[in-house]
Amino acid sequence: MKKTLLIVVIILAVIIALPVINLIRWSLQSKKPLDIIIVDKTVPNLEREHHKPFTWILTYERFVKKVSKTSYSYTKDYFGFFPKRPIRDKKWDRNDYRLTELINLAEKNDAIYFTDTYGVFFNDWYRGINKSRKSRKIYGGLNNNDFLLLKEMKDRNKLIIMEYNSFDYPTAQFESVRTQEKLGIIFSGWTGKYFSSLDTTANDFPVWMTAMYRKEYRKPWKFTKPGIVILKEKDIVVLEEGTQLKNAMPRIITDKASTQKYGVLPEVAFDQWFDIIDPLQNKIISKFKIDTTPLGDTLLSINGLLSEFPAVVQEPVAQRIYYFSGDFATYDVPFWTARFKGVEKLKGILYSDKPDDTRRFFWLYYKPLINGIFTDYYASLNKK
Repeated sequence: MKKTLLIVVIILAVIIALPVINLIRWSLQSKKPLDIIIVDKTVPNLEREHHKPFTWILTYERFVKKVSKTSYSYTKDYFGFFPKRPIRDKKWDRNDYRLTELINLAEKNDAIYFTDTYGVFFNDWYRGINKSRKSRKIYGGLNNNDFLLLKEMKDRNKLIIMEYNSFDYPTAQFESVRTQEKLGIIFSGWTGKYFSSLDTTANDFPVWMTAMYRKEYRKPWKFTKPGIVILKEKDIVVLEEGTQLKNAMPRIITDKASTQKYGVLPEVAFDQWFDIIDPLQNKIISKFKIDTTPLGDTLLSINGLLSEFPAVVQEPVAQRIYYFSGDFATYDVPFWTARFKGVEKLKGILYSDKPDDTRRFFWLYYKPLINGIFTDYYASLNKK
């Protein structure tokens, strides 16, 4: 009896001690001062899930603000849309940079990350509103000041990361085209997403897509299985598992050299929105792969599309500009875990070995990719 009790006490002591040890390990890491501009215009709630994962990584890897040497706050340290408490009152503020501030911002800061510029729309902000059609914009889209700040950062050879939907609606065409030119890529106009069910009764299914489909094909929407929908202005392509797709879940594939450099998985499932670009002279670090059938290949070909297209590209000369062709920085990560060293090793709790477990994307792809990019950049700035 005493032996059993002793074992229980030891197990409890270990369980209590491990978090404390990991917190101490985290706090003893060397801080890496780096001033980073974070832009997120898509903040329809207090979770800030479109840039919180990025801020989590900065905190976990000990990237801090230069002057205060403190970690970045996902609730305060960003430009964009700011919901106010209580959220039920639907009051909000904005934190935008003025034209007169752009040169100073570019001089002072080391990097900029446009995590999401899509914005906040009426149906997203006012919950319970009918979502059968697209709604008007409240705030969002890449604008002139965003472009000019990006230009100033590029002119100073600073690190630039931009994500999916920086070029499509609600960004104006003029801003879209010149931003593409500045990044050295061409946006095809096509965007897409995986859906675990194409049934219109599924939770949060964007039913406005069915009207697009009926208008283009003159027939009803009868899809119910998992699938991928790809859109371009008034055009829509639907790929359903079992007909046009062998497996509906898109994959991000990374070559051996980039896998070794960034420490990412060679293949990982991805279920968020993506866009399709022509990388021109940019280096492709990772690519999307859709597991199509011959029928699916034919449907893509008719629309000038392929089953493989860039996911991450890098400017090849200075190698300090990246474009992520997907909604990478969206994940509901528990922020309190950012201060516990080794938390990513909790496989089975945070993610599993299943290839289609989309939680693996954050822990085994996005996190090491961001850490690799910023660690290399920080080292390059601190070479003697």
